[in-house]
Amino acid sequence: MIVSQTPLRISFIGGGTDLEDFYRQYPGRVLSTTINKYIYINTQKKFDGMIKIAYSRTENVDHRDKIQHTRVKAALGETGIEKGIEIGSMADIPAGTGLGSSSSYTVGLLNALYAFSNKNMPVGDLAEKACQIEINKLKEPIGKQDQYIAAFGGMNLINFNPDGKVKVEPVYLTPKIKEAFQNHLLLFYTGIKRLASSILTEQKQ
Repeated sequence: MIVSQTPLRISFIGGGTDLEDFYRQYPGRVLSTTINKYIYINTQKKFDGMIKIAYSRTENVDHRDKIQHTRVKAALGETGIEKGIEIGSMADIPAGTGLGSSSSYTVGLLNALYAFSNKNMPVGDLAEKACQIEINKLKEPIGKQDQYIAAFGGMNLINFNPDGKVKVEPVYLTPKIKEAFQNHLLLFYTGIKRLASSILTEQKQ
């Protein structure tokens, strides 16, 4: 069994500048950090040749073209896996809480599927392929920050250039400053969920 562990994130400043509508005109820049809450994806070989996917529901099909879970279907297509695999997922925090869980899921899924195929994908390529799936294939009205922060991890200043290229600059803190910074952060679960797509659609407009 292969298990990927992909972090969720907090974005401090620059949200929205990672949207193509913005960075094609002006360079975008986001400061964000991953946290110690994760999305877990497990994969293993299914010897009957079927594809089984367990999430809020369970799918069991004989070919990836019959899959209803759009991210899994697109990721299997991207990695060239047609059948013979079982995929499951778990998360430390519910979806819809504003911590980038959707993109963490996609990055973690691709990471696990490439490992399942005995391929080692560099984190930059992993992030860009997750962007291609979510933005280009699934037509989600989102930017690129979540995929890159999930793939790279840590605290980063992420730059989005008008030519579409992304530059990730790690932000290194001394242990003393890091401890002080963490002691000034509080994160609460309110029980409220929302879809980021509706907010981002308005922001894009």
